[in-house]
Amino acid sequence: MDLYEYQGKQLFARFGIPVSDGLVATTPEEARAAAEQLGDPVMVKAQVLVGGRGKAGGIKYAATPDDAEQHARAILGMDIRGHVVRRLWIERASDIEREYYFSITFDRGAKRPLLMLTTAGGIEIEQVAEETPEKLARLHVDPLTGLLPFHARRLCFAAAIPADEVKQVTAIIDRAYEAFIETDAMLVEINPLIVTPDGVVRALDSKYTVDDNALFRHPDIAEMRDTAAANEQEQLAREKGVNFVKLENAGWDPGSGEPKPAHWFDGARDIGTLANGAGLAMSTIDVVADAGRASGHGPANFLDVGGGANAESIATAIGVLLEDPNVRVVLFNVFGGITRGDEVAQGILTALERLRADMPIVVRLDGTNAEEGRRMLADAAPPNVHVEATMLGAAERAVALAGGEA
Repeated sequence: MDLYEYQGKQLFARFGIPVSDGLVATTPEEARAAAEQLGDPVMVKAQVLVGGRGKAGGIKYAATPDDAEQHARAILGMDIRGHVVRRLWIERASDIEREYYFSITFDRGAKRPLLMLTTAGGIEIEQVAEETPEKLARLHVDPLTGLLPFHARRLCFAAAIPADEVKQVTAIIDRAYEAFIETDAMLVEINPLIVTPDGVVRALDSKYTVDDNALFRHPDIAEMRDTAAANEQEQLAREKGVNFVKLENAGWDPGSGEPKPAHWFDGARDIGTLANGAGLAMSTIDVVADAGRASGHGPANFLDVGGGANAESIATAIGVLLEDPNVRVVLFNVFGGITRGDEVAQGILTALERLRADMPIVVRLDGTNAEEGRRMLADAAPPNVHVEATMLGAAERAVALAGGEA
């Protein structure tokens, strides 16, 4: 679960990480009142769960309460990369001498928390890693021993933090690691970690992600979820216990020259995909995108029904896919291990009966009881179900059907 900047800063403050004073506002009038309470000048900051706020005009300097109200009126309702601004963080403006970057994330490859620190803050960490990798200090922490006092000092030394700032920075590192562990976080990022002209180190921004699977241990954090801002399909999927992510092109600029993921393409997201297992689901997305790149038809979503899916969960997953009005074709790609092919076939037939789905459905079954599943579909002979033997064949058929071909 991603948190808004102000929510992350609330957790920072709870663990003793210094942050700037601020107040939440949902109307221009509230923004003005917040600016009056905090004192001039302030920053008016859009609260959205996506980067690029500054470039989109979602962060403005306000010298007076009048300015804060005017900026709030312009920012509220703004669409920033598909996210509508519904609330603002009015924060006391800070004088900045230098900007650093610090983060803790979980390195799945190393199976350990990874700490990163650099004096090149205020820009994307990917840019630092590519252009000036020597400035980026990294440190893995053994979860059995935890963060020891010398770890933070070693990280500061490797990042060339000035000696008179090391004490403050190491204290922030220690508290951030405590927050990371205590809240079951997947990411704690401060960019920028600023140094003021009088030498005070403070977190000026926050990116904070908490493991969904651990929210039962943190009801106070679970209550921070903004259900109104969530994609309706993703919210429905969460309620149904389905792993679903809607895909969009909005975050990628074809003319930027930046590297793009394999599933990126400049076309319609009109093929709903479903697979059992995250790896197979991601592979399905890439294959569909590659097959449909020339014709402009591609994957609309990531959907993983899990390794032990049964007929009921398959039917539920189809119901989630059909909530997207842009989806014209549904593609099933199931390799039976724990999930059996006959259960998948029964789930498809159940969904067709329950949901009266008449759009084309392409099915590729392989593995455990795949023959039985294909036989069940052949015996029922629904007119809109098309069975394919291979993943590539299924992707090509889905693309053709999305284009109106038989």
